[in-house]
Amino acid sequence: MREEEIDSLIRLLDDPDNIVFNHVEAKLLSLGESAIEPLETAWEQSFDPLQQQRIEDIVHKIQFSQILSSLELWAISGSFDLLEGLIIVHKYQYPDGDEQKIINQIEDIKREVWLQMHYSMTPVEKIRLFNNVFYNIEGFSGNIRNYNDPQNSYIGQVLDTRKGNPVLLSCIYSIVAQKLDMPVYGVNLPKHFILAYTDNYQTNYEENEVLFYINAFNKGQVLGKHDVLSFLQQLKLPGKKEFYLPCSNISIIERVLANLLAYYKENSSPKARDIQRMRETLASIQIDRNGL
Repeated sequence: MREEEIDSLIRLLDDPDNIVFNHVEAKLLSLGESAIEPLETAWEQSFDPLQQQRIEDIVHKIQFSQILSSLELWAISGSFDLLEGLIIVHKYQYPDGDEQKIINQIEDIKREVWLQMHYSMTPVEKIRLFNNVFYNIEGFSGNIRNYNDPQNSYIGQVLDTRKGNPVLLSCIYSIVAQKLDMPVYGVNLPKHFILAYTDNYQTNYEENEVLFYINAFNKGQVLGKHDVLSFLQQLKLPGKKEFYLPCSNISIIERVLANLLAYYKENSSPKARDIQRMRETLASIQIDRNGL
């Protein structure tokens, strides 16, 4: 569709007739990303609140459709890159966010650790070095004061502020660690996400393959299996393997989305519907994969 035709459609967005509006909206949505720039230009030039609101809604629908498609493709393709999944979630809130900036920030942290690391170190020695760089030099810490703030779940914000919740701190920690050939993976522990340092890179973990656990929210505190089981007992939960063995990247993104959903629901935000749709997208792929 030519630019003039798009502009003609946009000019009709202030029409009070819902039939006209629904037709125009459908045409603009069908154009996808190519409609965003002219829509944003029209918003800047408009003095009509109705037209501005309709433009905002259409732009959001186009961008959200792209987010769902990206998330679905990431999951179907194997969800191997956790960072990619986190960037997709980040783009939901910050569609114009700089993806390369996030990647560069991760690489900068990796480089800082790598410069000090000797590969003859034991796993515990590596973690002590890693913790010193991650918390003391890079300045990461748990956002205790604003624990439930949704910004704690968007990786770009956590990298900028150096504050996050247990899941995002663990994600950044494990992504950097894996780039340094340290087998550190997320553990979907109820009420508190943690990490496991394993002794191999297999996907089907056995209990004796976890050397120790790491609490990324508490300055990288090293924990034993007995600590994790004791925590489960305090919660009156059974010691299921899924609670103390490494989990999939899809499970991690589902946990990130669950935190966002809880916040947006509590605050009656319309974003709750979007987050729920993202969760349902992942859930449907999990069901297909399990043959249920």
